[in-house]
Amino acid sequence: MDTGLTTIDEADIARHRTTAQALVTRVVVMEEGGGRSPTALAGTGRRFVSTVSTGGLRRSREVELVRTVAALRPDDPMLSPGQHALVYRARRGLAIALAVGDVFARSTELESLQAANARAPLDGERAQTYRRLLSAAAYVGAFAFASYLLQLLDSDAEPANDIGEPDFLFDTPQDALKSLVAGLDAALKGAADEADMTARARRFATEAIEGLLARKGRFDGLGAFEDAHIRIDADDFTLDGFDVAPGRKSKPLVMTFKKPDEIIGNHIAKYQAMKLAKMLMAYDFDRQLNPFVELGGFVFTFIGDGAPGTGKTILIQMTAGLLNDYCQVAGYPFHYENFGVDQISSYQGRSGQNCKQFVNNVLNPRAIGFGTIDDIDQVAARRSDDRASAGQHEITGVLMESFSGAATVVRGNCAFGMFSNYPENVDDALRQRAGARWLVDGPQTRDDYIDIFVLLAGKNHDIPLGDHALFDNQQIRRAVETAYAAYSEPQEEGLKAVHARFLDAHGEPRTLADVGAYLHMIKQAEPRFTGRAIKNITDAVKMRAMDIELPDAWFETPDAFMRKPYEEKSAMIAELRRPFTMAMVMQEINRYADSEFRYSDRADDAAVERLVRDQRLRERAAREIAALQKRGAWNG
Repeated sequence: MDTGLTTIDEADIARHRTTAQALVTRVVVMEEGGGRSPTALAGTGRRFVSTVSTGGLRRSREVELVRTVAALRPDDPMLSPGQHALVYRARRGLAIALAVGDVFARSTELESLQAANARAPLDGERAQTYRRLLSAAAYVGAFAFASYLLQLLDSDAEPANDIGEPDFLFDTPQDALKSLVAGLDAALKGAADEADMTARARRFATEAIEGLLARKGRFDGLGAFEDAHIRIDADDFTLDGFDVAPGRKSKPLVMTFKKPDEIIGNHIAKYQAMKLAKMLMAYDFDRQLNPFVELGGFVFTFIGDGAPGTGKTILIQMTAGLLNDYCQVAGYPFHYENFGVDQISSYQGRSGQNCKQFVNNVLNPRAIGFGTIDDIDQVAARRSDDRASAGQHEITGVLMESFSGAATVVRGNCAFGMFSNYPENVDDALRQRAGARWLVDGPQTRDDYIDIFVLLAGKNHDIPLGDHALFDNQQIRRAVETAYAAYSEPQEEGLKAVHARFLDAHGEPRTLADVGAYLHMIKQAEPRFTGRAIKNITDAVKMRAMDIELPDAWFETPDAFMRKPYEEKSAMIAELRRPFTMAMVMQEINRYADSEFRYSDRADDAAVERLVRDQRLRERAAREIAALQKRGAWNG
């Protein structure tokens, strides 16, 4: 059950400040010995490892986090701003974690059991329940502390990969926080400078969260926190249960937005981007569901392909701009993020972690999200490409699992767009996880080229326009109908041949059996046309059935549509939809199949060009070798 938004007052946090100060000043923890000496051998960075097994032994260790941070600059008794910020965030996070534990205790039997145990020790079943809930509260406190560090510490530095998860203890909330403070202290001891210190702290928080989520199944009684939404306004810190591991604190979106009338051509892609923006704004934050997901037609993933310079970047800017404007009207948080080649890391596993963090940031159910992967063919590698880096293969795996994996949940609050100049180089399975195909082919007609030149040239001239109705060809509804009608017949040569054979054998399609026969003939000609392709086509057909123009008036004020209850929004949308037709079905089949044939043809053309070039090089080398041999200069 969704418990709604809980705001923790500053007074509740301040009550734990003394305890938090003690935790960062000095604590004593028990840790596994492991047979490894705590002191490095003189002149080396290595430690003595005993040949006697001591794996079962535990030893005490004093942890002084403030002193560890201060030791980074031993020549200065004062903490620098960066050092102070880390210590302050650690203390503040510990106090907040204890306050979150109090919230958990009040929402379960733990508070009453604590009071009863203070009067007289509990026994029997009540004692077992008390211990179970106390461990659950310890787990919640540890998750809150790690999440706070990850959201509030900001660093772009690349940390070392020698940071592991802490030695977790879950006896009591304070024991859990002690174990995390000890782990943070150990992570910071190898820091080279302040930037590395903060990066190590963030990496430690990430490792701690992953370790906690891996242990989540061991705890009984976390249901009260599972769907809780807790917010600390002073820190802009939010906890949304365990749904999504929190990312770094979001920053204001800074990018150049474009208006739809600044895009010439690309009619279908522009129209679907405008529809997608309005679809996302139908998301209901209380139900965490979008009516378009239930009614059909929601676009979760899409791929936009086209030659360089045809307008993929400006399409991203337009979609993000529309969403940003709508979210400002509604008062919703909006998160846009692009994943690019700069996030491919040389550290093993780090690229996959970066990609998973990107996906989680966009999936956050408490915000409207839009994520893009530009130049997807360079970021994610084909699984058969042994020349690609390990990081590229990691990213391919993460995206495939996130976009259509066993644990993928589509709520309807976000969408992911993959863009490429060479989509034929994208792994087939990953490309087929793109539910929609946007052909970004730029201006096409004479009118398009006149319109784009006039738009970009500006008004600093007195040259007459001539015989032309400016921007008349860009009227979106008419342009889209013309563009869709063009797909009543296939565009690619390979699909044209299949379509001709189908018409010869069956005539014009009139039944669902005819449609299935056409799909089967496409499968015979293009083996990559699988069941997932059929699903993507049916989703596109449902979207065409939902090809409704949500009135602009619905998005001018928050109460007109966006803030209405879920059932009312769903009813308003359902009233506008219409049944799909055979013409829509054939257009969507041809549009999707055209893209698959286009990718195959490009891949084949590229392979042929490589073979031709290699053969020409061999023939040239043979001629040069023969010339050298004739002169007696060949020593091969």
